[in-house]
Amino acid sequence: MTEVSLYGETAIEEAKLICFDNPKPERPYEISIELPEFTCRCPFSGYPDFAVLRLIYQPDLKVLELKALKLYINGYRDKKISHEAVSNKILDDLISASKPIWIQLESDFNPRGNIHTVIRISSGKRKDC
Repeated sequence: MTEVSLYGETAIEEAKLICFDNPKPERPYEISIELPEFTCRCPFSGYPDFAVLRLIYQPDLKVLELKALKLYINGYRDKKISHEAVSNKILDDLISASKPIWIQLESDFNPRGNIHTVIRISSGKRKDC
C-alpha cells in the first residue's frame, strides 16, 4: 500500500513565510500573535515538547501573513530541536522574512520533570505607539 500525504501535511511541508505590504508603514503600531499549540521534539529524548509562542512586533514595510506563519510553525512538529535553538531559529526566520522595526518572541514551554522554561528574545528598537 502506497502512503499518500494528506493535503495538510503537504501544505506544512511546502510552507514558506510570506508577507504583504504594510498598509500604514508611516505609523508605528504593534501586532501581537499567540500560537498556543506549538510542538517540537526534545533532541535528547525524542519526547514531544509543547509551548505557547507569543509574538509581538512592529512592522516596517512588510506584515507577516498569518496562514503562512501557522503552516511554518507547524513544520516544527516532528523536528528534534532544543527550546533555545528553536526559539532563535524562528525569530531569525521571522526577521529575514519581514524585516520588522522591532520584534519579540516568547516561547513558554510546558513544564516537564518539574522544570518550566520560558525563552524570551528580541531584535531591533521598539518605538512608542
